[in-house]
Amino acid sequence: MVKACENTIIKNHYTQQLPFILLNQPIIGETLQPKIVKANSPNEYLTPEHCYIAENFSDKDVSVARATVKPGVTTKAHHLKKIQEIYIITSGEGMVAFGGSKPTIVSAGDVIVIPVGASQKITNTGKTDLVFYCVCTPRFTQECYFDDEPEVP
Repeated sequence: MVKACENTIIKNHYTQQLPFILLNQPIIGETLQPKIVKANSPNEYLTPEHCYIAENFSDKDVSVARATVKPGVTTKAHHLKKIQEIYIITSGEGMVAFGGSKPTIVSAGDVIVIPVGASQKITNTGKTDLVFYCVCTPRFTQECYFDDEPEVP
């Protein structure tokens, strides 16, 4: 059960007022249980997108997967309908392009926020694996995935 909420206005550095809802305590569903997924426990598989994916966690609101892109590889351009995706780079270096933005160099510690529907791809420009976590809200489903590149025979 969720306790009462307060509507709060938080000012950002541009002095605009943005409404945020802050809860007096976290929302904890009756079926939600604490869980730790060890880095080596998910099964990793190669996708048609040219990267390896290990699915760490998924429920109706969020999914988390670890992606690995091998040196010299560029993932296929794609977009997700009705889903925002966040990349959290944990190792390696690369070049990311999304939503018509200028390609940008990324490395460990960088966070990339990809808006709903934005075409995206990432290239491993380094000599070691480019590894990042993909956080999708709401959770990723195959029905939301759309390939933005034609198949090459």
